[in-house]
Amino acid sequence: MKKKTLALTMAMALVLSLAACGNSNADVATESTAAATTEAATEATTEAAATEASTEAAEAVADEKSEGVMTYEEYMAADLDSEVVIEAYVQAKQSWWEDKATLYTQDQDGAYFIYNSVCSEEDYAKLVPGTKIKVTGYKTEWSGEVEIAEGATFEIEEGSYIAPVTDVTDLLGTDDLINYQNQFVAFKGMTVEASQDATGNDVAFLYNYDGSGEDGNDLYFNVSLNGQTYTFTVESYLCDNTTDVYNAVKNLKIGDTVDMEGFLYWYEGVNPHITSVTVK
Repeated sequence: MKKKTLALTMAMALVLSLAACGNSNADVATESTAAATTEAATEATTEAAATEASTEAAEAVADEKSEGVMTYEEYMAADLDSEVVIEAYVQAKQSWWEDKATLYTQDQDGAYFIYNSVCSEEDYAKLVPGTKIKVTGYKTEWSGEVEIAEGATFEIEEGSYIAPVTDVTDLLGTDDLINYQNQFVAFKGMTVEASQDATGNDVAFLYNYDGSGEDGNDLYFNVSLNGQTYTFTVESYLCDNTTDVYNAVKNLKIGDTVDMEGFLYWYEGVNPHITSVTVK
C-alpha cells in the first residue's frame, strides 16, 4: 500500500513538473514573439524615418543654389532684358532644331521656360527629365509669357529632381493662376466642349487652332468648368501623334469628363500644353 502511495505521489510530481515546463516554454515563446514584433516595429519605424530623412535631404539638395545663382523669387523680380543666372531641372523637352533647344524646367519654387537655348544634338540627348542645368541668359516676356530668351547657354550639373504635379483646377479664371506658369500641373473634372471645324461642324478637337491642320499637327480642344470654357493644347513637339495623350484626345467625345496633366504655358493667357488625358 505504501509503495502504491509512493508511486502515485511520484507520478503526480512528474505531471506537475512537466506542466511547469510547458508553461515556462509557452512564456518563453510568448516573450520571443513579443520581442520579434517589437523588433519588426522598430525596424519599420527606423526604415520610415530613414526614407523621410532621405526625401528631406533630396529636397534640400534640390533647393540649394550655387554661388551667383538666382532664387526663383530673384529671377521673377529681375528686370526684363536683364541677364539672369538660374539653376533648374529639366521636366520636358519641347523641341530641338539647328542646335537650339526649348525646355520646360523647374525647381522647388517655380518654373523657367527656356526658349531656343544653345544646345548641340549630343547635349540635347543628355537632357532627360530630372537633369540639373545652370542657365545663363536674358529674361524676356512674350505675349504674357516670362521666359529666358533665345541664345541662352547652359551647363549640365550633378543632381536630379522631378517636380510633383500641382492641382490648379480651382485657380482657373483667377489672377493667381499665372503664378504657376510653366509648372507641371493638373486640371480635374473638366467637361469636353464642342469646337467648330472649318465647315462649321461640332467636333471634340481641332488640328491646329483653326482646324486647318492634319494628323501630326498640334491638337486643340475646349473644356469647361463652372460655366467657363478654356482651350487646351497637345503640342506635337512635346507629344507627337505616336503618344498616348495625342491619341486620347483624338478619341474624345463632346461631353466627356476628363482629368488632365501638363505644363501651364502662358501665351496671351492660360494655354495649357497637355501631356496626359484620362476620361472619367
